Amino acid sequence: MNISTFNRRQALTAGIAASAMMTTRGLFAEQLVQTAAMTEGPFYPDKLPLDTDNDLLVINDAITPAVGEITHLTGKVLTASGSPVRNAYVEIWQVDNQGAYLHTGSSNRERRDGNFQGYGRFLTDSAGRYYFRTIKPVPYPGRTPHIHFAVSQSGKRVLTTQMLIAGEKQNDTDGLVKRIRDPEALKSILVDFKPMAESTLGELTANFDIVLGKTPKDG
Repeated sequence: MNISTFNRRQALTAGIAASAMMTTRGLFAEQLVQTAAMTEGPFYPDKLPLDTDNDLLVINDAITPAVGEITHLTGKVLTASGSPVRNAYVEIWQVDNQGAYLHTGSSNRERRDGNFQGYGRFLTDSAGRYYFRTIKPVPYPGRTPHIHFAVSQSGKRVLTTQMLIAGEKQNDTDGLVKRIRDPEALKSILVDFKPMAESTLGELTANFDIVLGKTPKDG
């Protein structure tokens, strides 16, 4: 669907507020399940966009937004003991609604939505929270729908993974997903996309908490 113009400041504020209300599964458990690592893949942007903020639907001050199902993506970056990770550098990148990456080698690049940023980044707050406004991921040839995530701390990449849609049928036949044999590890990257209450635009919400293993601070 075509996305109507949306106030970016409202989007960012609403996202942080929504994240603040989210509860973290297993926060008070002795040890959380570490988020499964997955490959970066070949399509991390080979040239970053001019706009690299956390709103992937509008580039700079453009009037025309990207096409796709608007998704407010929230979550926290946590240690294995459930402590929030402050100032973690969270990056995401994904295909647009046509299945094209922001990369010169991407399939369908000639049909790429020039209004979709394709890449965004966010620095977590004191509670470990992050927020992105993006689109619900669509398939790339040979892959199930997914969003790439990279988390860095103190200038060092500490986790690279991919977020998947819970219940998506293509997950069962995706070659990279099938490499994850541990059911709990697989569950750690499956996310529900739910209708946003009272949204007139058909917006969705998704919450993806990221649990790290060892970080530079942990040694």
